[in-house]
Amino acid sequence: MSLFYGNGIALTEKTLDLLWGRQNLTVNNIANVDTPNYKSKYLTFENELLHRISTAEKGGQKKVHVARAIDGQRARIHSTRNESSRLDGNNVDMDQEQVELVKTTYAYQYMVNSVNNDIKRLMAAVKSF
Repeated sequence: MSLFYGNGIALTEKTLDLLWGRQNLTVNNIANVDTPNYKSKYLTFENELLHRISTAEKGGQKKVHVARAIDGQRARIHSTRNESSRLDGNNVDMDQEQVELVKTTYAYQYMVNSVNNDIKRLMAAVKSF
């Protein structure tokens, strides 16, 4: 999105994309609960995104550097290597996956509400002219 709107909407948009990916990965884990030797996977991005933005902001960097840091962020997919208590070697923990699914759904909904509020504020500001 244009720098005219600042980096808030771009950050929200990127976070929504990454949360969508996390949710898809969690659903994939749930779908493979009965697959022998399947190892659950999880997605991380928060710490790296924070580091990228902090680095871009150091020394009075311009908004464009922060925008590039946000745009360049990619998710990291990790595989859980812990031992399975199951005989088939699958280590998907349904309780953990369901909690992760609900947590990600709430985070996604929160971010959707955030971007909707940002857009409403922009529309209200435009109407005042």
